[in-house]
Amino acid sequence: MTDALKRLSDEGVAIWLDDLSRKRITSGNLAELIDQSHVVGVTTNPSIFQKAISQGDGYDTQLTDLAARKVTVEEAIRMITTADVRDAADILRPVFDATEGQDGRVSIEVDPRLAHNTRATVAEAKQLAWLVDRPNTLIKIPATKAGLPAIAETIGLGISVNVTLIFSLERYREVMDAYLSGLEKAKERGLDLSKIHSVASFFVSRVDTEIDKRIDALGTDEAKAARGKAGLANARLAYQAYEEVFSSDRWAALDKAHANKQRPLWASTGVKDKAYKDTLYVDDLVAPNTVNTMPEATMEATADHGQITGDTVTGTYEQSRAELDAVEKLGISYDEVVQLLEDEGVEKFEGAWNDLLKSTEAELKRLAPSEA
Repeated sequence: MTDALKRLSDEGVAIWLDDLSRKRITSGNLAELIDQSHVVGVTTNPSIFQKAISQGDGYDTQLTDLAARKVTVEEAIRMITTADVRDAADILRPVFDATEGQDGRVSIEVDPRLAHNTRATVAEAKQLAWLVDRPNTLIKIPATKAGLPAIAETIGLGISVNVTLIFSLERYREVMDAYLSGLEKAKERGLDLSKIHSVASFFVSRVDTEIDKRIDALGTDEAKAARGKAGLANARLAYQAYEEVFSSDRWAALDKAHANKQRPLWASTGVKDKAYKDTLYVDDLVAPNTVNTMPEATMEATADHGQITGDTVTGTYEQSRAELDAVEKLGISYDEVVQLLEDEGVEKFEGAWNDLLKSTEAELKRLAPSEA
């Protein structure tokens, strides 16, 4: 069942699971996915933790203790989520060691309410790195305007970062620039660049969802011909940008200091439109030195019937540019779409965080000891 996943891995695509819960950890499911499905990393976000904590009783013991201590809801969330990330990091530690730090990593996101506050984001990143206290952690920072200097400063402190919520090619170039700036700061501070890692999470399916919605509103045959192409084209052109930046003279100087390339990570790879094959954003985004973080359903679909035929990215740049140009010619603004998606992405994570606060508060009250 996992031959396609092995082929994907052999092509240079690291398979990460876009999910985490205490049940996955304690049941042995995560270890099984590492052993049998070539999983070499885990990503989390506020939505994932909100779902995990609100379902089942896996957190009751810890929540009972936290309620007895009368901790704040926010402290409870941090204790719960960092415990899961720490345990998952321990399970993935052999992968981390075997890949010299490239994989075997678990991501945890800064409070999304800080997405537009540079200083608070850096402070939160430092706190999370300290709380989890595992070398194979990645701190997730959103690629907002305020996030860019926070990324540079966090990398400059030697903290590895997963840059999330990237939708536009322009913003992606700014993210890579922030990473290089951070490495240059770390080098000035005398830090070991070989220990600093980063991925840039470029979102795929949400681009198609928004652009397809606008195409459908137009309703013409010409418009329909452009459906389902923008997400892949956007990601493929991002890989072209990655190739350019990490073959530059600026990069060469850092490469000599044993720095690591910031790998593109394909995020939002679960297909939202049932008209498309369910492995679209896996089969058609195969390129060396990338990561694909998948919901388990997408991973299972790939294992079952994925068509991994080698590199499906390099050599597609001219066609990809033409496909994005075709969308613009329909009167659909690329710049407007990607900015909307970034704004919505931050709002969705803030909403999930607020839901997480509410559900955790309810659980703390339910499990609080009686005053009698």
